[in-house]
Amino acid sequence: MSSLLIERDGPILRITLNRPEVRNAIDENVIRALTSAATSAAEDSSVRAVVLAGNGKAFCSGADVGWMAKAIAYSRQENLSDAEDMARLMERLDTLPMPVIGRIQGSALGGGVGLAAICDIVVSADDAVFGLSEVKLGILPAVVGPYVLRKIGISAARELFLTGVRFDAARARLIGLVHEVVPADALDAAVARRVADVLAASPAGIARAKALIREIAGAHPDHVIGLTTNAIATQRVSEEGQEGLRAFLEKRKPSWSA
Repeated sequence: MSSLLIERDGPILRITLNRPEVRNAIDENVIRALTSAATSAAEDSSVRAVVLAGNGKAFCSGADVGWMAKAIAYSRQENLSDAEDMARLMERLDTLPMPVIGRIQGSALGGGVGLAAICDIVVSADDAVFGLSEVKLGILPAVVGPYVLRKIGISAARELFLTGVRFDAARARLIGLVHEVVPADALDAAVARRVADVLAASPAGIARAKALIREIAGAHPDHVIGLTTNAIATQRVSEEGQEGLRAFLEKRKPSWSA
């Protein structure tokens, strides 16, 4: 059985972790498959949204027990190579030009929180459970750390990274890891609404806005004036910028929303 299900629905790419028997735990095979899927998506301009999900009762329970057992015998260099593979996966997913929408049910633990953190929009079932439990195992959430920290902030990270305590969907929303919490039976409908929001927006505009967030995050406004003014001027004269403005003035839908 494939560790990943990849389904195409028009402009929507659905990537589903498919190891329900181990609650979609991550191992080296999952990392390779996800990295390949992210690389392919980045190169396909017809993909306008990615939905990242987990098959079965959980989104992702973190690192696979069997994989961790093998890692005990790894040398430092082998551990470094393993970590670099995971870091490459996170970077590929994080820099996808189209929005990534996370669909969270059951649990998102360890690396599962990391996957949620790289999603641009996260919808969670109200009974989902989250946790960065690495310190309880004597390790730490290092590779996923930059992405989680960027989402939840230093204060929440200091509590959650250092204690490994689990927290519910309501807390996940409060700290910014999750954007919408719904009953479990309303999860698919909520994800569909988010996808519809994305498809109504300019693909090029979304890609540029997503890149702009990374470029200006944490910067003083005075330091990025040149970047931001050039960005809007360039977008206004672009094909989609012109089409969007004309459609608005002509009171019609733009071509990408037809």
